Amino acid sequence: MSPNPLRSLPSVNELLESPPLRKLMDRISRNVVVSTVRTALDELRSEVQTAAAEMTMPSLADLAERIARRIAEGEAPGLQPVINATGILLHIGLGPPPLAEEALAEMAAVSRDYASVELDLGSGRPSRRTAAVEELLKELTGAEAALVVNHSAGATMLTLAALAAGREVIVSRGQLIELGGGYRLPEVAAAGGASLCEVGTTNTTRLHDYARAIGDSTAALLMIQPSNFVVVGYTESVSLRELVQLGRQHKLPVIHDMGYGALVDFSQFGLSGEPVVRESIAAGADLVLFSGDKLLGGPQCGIMMGRKAILEKIEGHAMARVLQADKPTLAALAATLRLYRAPEQARLAIPLLRLLGTSVENLQHRAERLAPQMAAAACVEAAEAIPAETSLDGSTVPHRKLPTWCVALKPKKLSADRLAACLRLGMPAVVGRVHEDRLLLDLRGVLPRQDLQLVAAVEAIATAAQQGSEAAG
Repeated sequence: MSPNPLRSLPSVNELLESPPLRKLMDRISRNVVVSTVRTALDELRSEVQTAAAEMTMPSLADLAERIARRIAEGEAPGLQPVINATGILLHIGLGPPPLAEEALAEMAAVSRDYASVELDLGSGRPSRRTAAVEELLKELTGAEAALVVNHSAGATMLTLAALAAGREVIVSRGQLIELGGGYRLPEVAAAGGASLCEVGTTNTTRLHDYARAIGDSTAALLMIQPSNFVVVGYTESVSLRELVQLGRQHKLPVIHDMGYGALVDFSQFGLSGEPVVRESIAAGADLVLFSGDKLLGGPQCGIMMGRKAILEKIEGHAMARVLQADKPTLAALAATLRLYRAPEQARLAIPLLRLLGTSVENLQHRAERLAPQMAAAACVEAAEAIPAETSLDGSTVPHRKLPTWCVALKPKKLSADRLAACLRLGMPAVVGRVHEDRLLLDLRGVLPRQDLQLVAAVEAIATAAQQGSEAAG
């Protein structure tokens, strides 16, 4: 009869006295180490008891090393910096674009110490939380007032809750959008206690469609700017100015939910059709909603601009406190907005605008310079600089397409998917895209300061990639 393998299991104290775990306890809570040791021993006992055949027990040293690795992996941050080599500048999986250095500096300053979030330092009296950014937003857009909340979807829900709870908001059927992450306008409206009255058809909505739907329960007219699709062919829609005129006739507020929203004309970057906030305000919209983190290039937040009386009503709603922006967000937004006072400075300082403004010739030059460097890596059979096309946000909307250049890597002894996975797990993490058995590293979303990091990342995963490929084989 073979001896019981469970008897050879080390005790918790024996493992704690092992060099790797004793060293960990010098910088990590003893409770964390003890808890992980007990969990590992319980798992090993369960593994032995359910094993179909006799299994070899790990030595004390091997088990201690295994537990130490588990603790170290648990200590690693779950949120890590990424080099965006997908070419998609507004990538839902990679979060908002990088912030300007000025915004980062102001975030750090107010986060390090207390800050005048709701205190007027001159009078010593309480102040509005958004006072730090409201004047800048009014200056840049021509609006009467502004309010900032923690997310653009929150701005939409808060608006509908404050202005239309228990009532109807009229919207074109062709604008009942769904965005990435499962955001659906009807569900957001329902969460705010409002209902949507759909008018027109998917491709055609006329002014009289809105007019005929107006009734006693109508609270507002809503125009949504589609951001991830276009309807082409036989179409007809109502302009914002026409909708504003109708709203004035019936004393109804007109809400323009711009989605992305921009403070400058994006046609300078080859992107047509992106609405500018100032133009919407000038057209007479009573309330304009847009994102602080998309085309504006600031922190993630929802910005609400328009008539003072309407914004005071929204700000007085109970949900406004729930959705308020925090002090780092307000500081970063203020710093970003100050850059827009000088458009040329904004174009150079705000990373999103700088990436969009990078010429195709610049991208080509960098790709041709990086390709031979990456070709020298042991895991790469060939590297080639190639022209390509990407899009602002990963959609297939024609006016969001952008020309770009990529370094196309053909792997050696492993698949393109395996090479992509190794790069994602590297330090820094690199995310590219696989196309026709090659890994494309698109430079449209890569800042020039990251070029050498990109080469180093490919070189660093060479050995690990080959080992992983051989093990899988």
